[in-house]
Amino acid sequence: MAKARKFDLSSPWGRLAAHVDMTWRDHAFLRVWWTNAHWISDEMVRSNQPWPFQIRAWGRRGIKTFINLRGPGKQGQAEAFLQLERDACARAGIKHVDFTLNSRATPSAETLREAQALFNSIDYPALMHCKSGADRAGIASVLYLHFRKGEPIDRAMRMLGLRYGHVKQGKTGVLDHFFESYLAHSRVSGLSLIEWAEKHYDPEVLKADFQKKSKWWANILVDKILNRE
Repeated sequence: MAKARKFDLSSPWGRLAAHVDMTWRDHAFLRVWWTNAHWISDEMVRSNQPWPFQIRAWGRRGIKTFINLRGPGKQGQAEAFLQLERDACARAGIKHVDFTLNSRATPSAETLREAQALFNSIDYPALMHCKSGADRAGIASVLYLHFRKGEPIDRAMRMLGLRYGHVKQGKTGVLDHFFESYLAHSRVSGLSLIEWAEKHYDPEVLKADFQKKSKWWANILVDKILNRE
């Protein structure tokens, strides 16, 4: 992806340029009608990257917090989609939070602790999103249901499903492998997810182990055809 530009959203031409950039560089034309939005509890929605008009609509429906799982941008420079998102949230009176997750790498113990703190501190109802609403939104949904709602991991893992566009046979399946590895260990140890991540988990070893299992066709589908982040 080319270097992010700073758009002057106070200017009609700058705002138009940001929308054009988002439409084509971030493939937002695919998300005008397809939102991949699902209420996963009475207080949380997961979705793909929203348009500003969709953010305004969610605000009218009572959403108080938007969680961007794509991160704050590289070298502090936000892409057009994030500049527009922050602006739309500010105009709608919605709190905006950046929280970075990775679709092809597993979370650290620190990230798990930060996720737990986040879900226990934000104002609800809330919406969290990544680009497609499939992978990072999936792992965030598992963590939300586990930390906030007390669901066991094996049940919460339904959030990583084909229904949401998640393809576990590709590189993004490392997220499933992360939870499956924890479940296998916890049946013997009885450790919590965070305790396991702190004491018995090596992200690089787990990732390398999964790469041997991922399928070439699924990687082509996810990386080349669907163009997932």
